[in-house]
Amino acid sequence: MKVLRFHGKNIINGANSLEYLKQVSYKKAMIITGGKSMFRSGVIDKIKTYMEKPGCELKIHSGISKNPTKDQVMVALEEAREFKPETFIAVGGGSPLDAAKAVLLFYEFPELNFDNVFDKSLPTERTRTNFIAIPSTSGTASEVTHVSVITYPEKNLKLAIKTECLRPDLAIIDGNITMSLPAHIAAQTGMDALTHALESYINTNGDDFTDALAKEAIEGILEWLPVSCEQATLESRQKVHAFQCMAGMSFSNAGLGMVHGVSHAFGGLYNLAHGLGNAVILPYSMDYNKKDAAVAAKYKNLSKAVGSDIIEKVRELGRRIGIPACIKDAGVAEKDFQADFATLTENSMLGSTAVNPIKVSMDDMKKFVHCVYYGEKVDF
Repeated sequence: MKVLRFHGKNIINGANSLEYLKQVSYKKAMIITGGKSMFRSGVIDKIKTYMEKPGCELKIHSGISKNPTKDQVMVALEEAREFKPETFIAVGGGSPLDAAKAVLLFYEFPELNFDNVFDKSLPTERTRTNFIAIPSTSGTASEVTHVSVITYPEKNLKLAIKTECLRPDLAIIDGNITMSLPAHIAAQTGMDALTHALESYINTNGDDFTDALAKEAIEGILEWLPVSCEQATLESRQKVHAFQCMAGMSFSNAGLGMVHGVSHAFGGLYNLAHGLGNAVILPYSMDYNKKDAAVAAKYKNLSKAVGSDIIEKVRELGRRIGIPACIKDAGVAEKDFQADFATLTENSMLGSTAVNPIKVSMDDMKKFVHCVYYGEKVDF
């Protein structure tokens, strides 16, 4: 028996769905967002307009970086404790959404903190707070997942806090919000979503429900992501926005794999953007995992659906939308990579690598990390 949960109470999907905020009741709401992009695009002003109600207070906390840290969460948490909201609204990319989840967890359950969050049995339900998530990028699907990924600078690690109470109550999937995304960000976040779908699809914890969501997301992203990057039409942005959400619903139930383990290792050490790391590593992982018979059969199924070899299709998409061929080309200095190699490989064995369909040995991981950095073929 398996319990599946794909999202919170509701998903509001479609262009202009941000207007749904007019229907939200609240007394005090705190918005958590990133830097300046949501202000420049006018999204924050729209939210303020839609939520303007007599006797209600709205507070904005900004400044969450692309890899949110413990310190950033704590600053936002102190502000929340002073303001005392009953509603949290996370708006932006996966980073402010993940940061808001950690703030929400420690705010509602003050006995929890970064020192003990991995040592305790975490609560599964919230009773004091409401949580609305509004993604501005089409990648992490944090708006429907129970996961918060936070960077621990003192450990050079990105670690995932997981519990059902982190899953937002309301997710708003409005393609209009993504229209200001530059092409390279649309590319990286879209490849992040494709990674979620592909890793979920081959995970041994998946089932018919997660496979169906993942497969539809894979086919949809392969079709619409190039259009989203090259033409930036509202239709293409809305399509990718929806497909990334479906990928999130799949992986939050089935799990991920080694791409995320390795990507978090590079992200934790070098502040490499998560979507970019996943995008680069993905085809290498597919070459590694295809030696498993069950994975190979699933790749064959996907190849039939998309009309060509799925691994080459992913590589071709990466080249087309400007994804670097290897981590070295993504900007990580060779001298740093060589100096940090032992730490990188150790950290790459953590997290989602543990649920990769092929159990990864340390010897294989050393070869794999070498290949993804230098762009060498994975043939072991």
